[in-house]
Amino acid sequence: MTDLEKAKRILKDKNQSLVIIKDGKTIFCSDSPGIDGILQAIEKFGEQLSGASVADKVIGKAAALLLAYTQVAEAYAVTMSRKGLGTLRNHDIPVEYDVLVPEILDRKGRDICPFEKFVLKIESPSQAFEELKRYVESLKERKGR
Repeated sequence: MTDLEKAKRILKDKNQSLVIIKDGKTIFCSDSPGIDGILQAIEKFGEQLSGASVADKVIGKAAALLLAYTQVAEAYAVTMSRKGLGTLRNHDIPVEYDVLVPEILDRKGRDICPFEKFVLKIESPSQAFEELKRYVESLKERKGR
């Protein structure tokens, strides 16, 4: 079984949001929604994520930029946005998905996901990482008040 097949199986069987496998070993799992899991993985493992296989429930442009930043080997999404797919392909990351959608929507399904809006004009994976990290931290601070 390949690393990507293993990641896909764990994602579905254990109802995770994000699974990262490298060299046959599970190095990160998360059931956190949104991009929080990817940001946690980057903070914890950094360059060790390079060459890993990733399975995620939802990959839009924001998640795709973060995956490109970590230089993963390949990715799978249950739901993938067109911009997410384009971003991964632009960074030569092989990708599989079950459902391709025009946009990733917010949790209420009424508007584009705030993270997708945030990265609309960002193309650089490193810029996306730095700015998304700050954006998520500011959201957490606001919730904590």
